[in-house]
Amino acid sequence: MTDVGASGVFEGVRGHPRRALVALPFVLIAVVSLTDALTPPYVELGPLLMAAPAVSAAFAGPRLTALVSVLAVGSRLAVASLQHTVGEASRNGGIAALAAGAIVVVTFTAVRDRHRRVLSQVRSVSETAQKVLLRPLPDRIGPLTVASVYLAAEAEAQIGGDLYAAARTRTSTRLLIGDVRGKGLAAVGDAAMLLGSFYGFAYRQAPLPALAAHLDSSVGWDPHGGADNGEERFITAVLLDFPDHGGCVHVVNCGHPPPLKLHRGTVVPLDRSPSAPPLGLGEFNGGDYVLDKFPFGEDDLLLLYTDGVVEARDESGTFYRLTERLATWGERTPDDLLRRLRRDLLAYVGGRLTDDAAAVAVMCTPPYPHPSVAPGAQRG
Repeated sequence: MTDVGASGVFEGVRGHPRRALVALPFVLIAVVSLTDALTPPYVELGPLLMAAPAVSAAFAGPRLTALVSVLAVGSRLAVASLQHTVGEASRNGGIAALAAGAIVVVTFTAVRDRHRRVLSQVRSVSETAQKVLLRPLPDRIGPLTVASVYLAAEAEAQIGGDLYAAARTRTSTRLLIGDVRGKGLAAVGDAAMLLGSFYGFAYRQAPLPALAAHLDSSVGWDPHGGADNGEERFITAVLLDFPDHGGCVHVVNCGHPPPLKLHRGTVVPLDRSPSAPPLGLGEFNGGDYVLDKFPFGEDDLLLLYTDGVVEARDESGTFYRLTERLATWGERTPDDLLRRLRRDLLAYVGGRLTDDAAAVAVMCTPPYPHPSVAPGAQRG
């Protein structure tokens, strides 16, 4: 919270417009008290003073609200003393009711501000955890220009089961995007396990199907040897490999929405072969992962995304038609594309997603003379 003034009583009042509101409860107390003092004693205006602490609670913290409450009760006592009605039961009851109401308002304000502080700490921790779990993708890695975006469904906890990562080999750039089944800490743990396995193996020269098999074996593995409580654990994912001088992209899809290639106003899904099972369910295909190869040149822009994007709905329940919308956009850089996607998606759902969503945009730029030492290279 922000303190305004040396005494710290104006905490919670932020910005010049809100600071101007500080005068409002004091003016209200002055007007009601003066009017009450000038009217006959049988006219009860004192209850109106309850509005002063109530107004303060709307924009200020507990200390300012408590100060206003004390002034309101004090003003009520002063008017009663001036009119010689302090001993009357009705006046004493009104003053007691005003004091009790003020205590309730101050208590509410203190509890509310405490919850705000806790929420702020939770958001700070979640943001830090997300940065550790989801390493920021470099703007350039190998011959690629890259951009990424993560949209959390829960504003209070900005981490979840959606993930993406990039790594360099000596001759190519590898990308991963995935979506963990489930929610909460279990999903975050599975995402962390998969990312650690990817960073530990992806930089090697092993073929992409071998990388997929390695990641499949890591999903659901318990380092402590404990039981999995019978829960089915899997992660949909797409693995991509961009050779530095190949003009193509290699793709292994494990039950994930296919990448979309934007080429001169057309949108082409990269889904030639049937998808393999999600990671963690490799036993159903015997560990056999099919590698597809697609052309990918300097005029192409590739979009990777999780199902939180295509399963987003508007107020009528209609799904977000990503492919159709991409075909009408003219953005030609990864940053511009993801800015447009973020803005359009949030507008479509009315500002609040019901599921986490992540996206990565990639385009090919002229290769470095020595790709093995390209800026942005990382080995886990």
